[in-house]
Amino acid sequence: MTIGYSLTNKNPFNPPTRWVGLDNLTSLVSDDDFLKALQNTVVITVIVTLVTNAGGLAIALLLDRRGWLYNALRSVFFVPVVLSSVVVSVIWQAILVDDGLLNSMLSRLGVSHPPGWLSDPSLALYTVSWVIAWQGLGFCVVIYLAGLQGIPQELHEAAAIDGCGPLMRFRHVTWPMLAPAVTINTVMSLIGGFKAYDQIQVLTNGGPGPGTTSTLAFQVIQTAFNGNHVGYASAMAVAMLVLVAAVSVVTLGLLQKREVSS
Repeated sequence: MTIGYSLTNKNPFNPPTRWVGLDNLTSLVSDDDFLKALQNTVVITVIVTLVTNAGGLAIALLLDRRGWLYNALRSVFFVPVVLSSVVVSVIWQAILVDDGLLNSMLSRLGVSHPPGWLSDPSLALYTVSWVIAWQGLGFCVVIYLAGLQGIPQELHEAAAIDGCGPLMRFRHVTWPMLAPAVTINTVMSLIGGFKAYDQIQVLTNGGPGPGTTSTLAFQVIQTAFNGNHVGYASAMAVAMLVLVAAVSVVTLGLLQKREVSS
């Protein structure tokens, strides 16, 4: 249905609906709002993918121990994953607003002009990216922990006997054996970054300023339900689908080749 709407000028408050073919899709190439949303989406996706994978692997290596404390910490890190994105965003909004918890603490520490984490156009996009990455971190931790616990201990022992230190064992034993976990986490992080919407809506509503933190998903919703341009919004959604599918397929293919070579 969305593909069908993308080929029309559908507007529920301005009938009749007319066939426009590929005009909506071709108009996206010169649409500054769409291109800005695409740029923001790419930035968020790159940050989320790098932070969740690097942070998730580091935390997983620290938690790859036995004992009740480590089991409890695993649960703590996974809690944000099961929470609603809206709930997480509301919590972080209370922390990050200009008069919120974080800036209050910075003021008490002597910072005279705390940053406007959500109100400064130069910081807002990175702040939102951090919140999205923070919520997805626990998922990566669990996947990497499963990968670490699936590595035979004999391989580490053999490498240690051969004189390999911790870094050498990680490079030549742990990292190659984690290839499937890297594939899962990278692809899921990419998809999560591309479809970011809830956090944008709650934290910044696309601002501060015009389109500062607008993403593809946010732009689709705004165009369809605020502007009532359902046909044009559908074309955005189709373009977003094709883009996410292409990036996911290419990334999956490259990482699966690494699995085979590892």
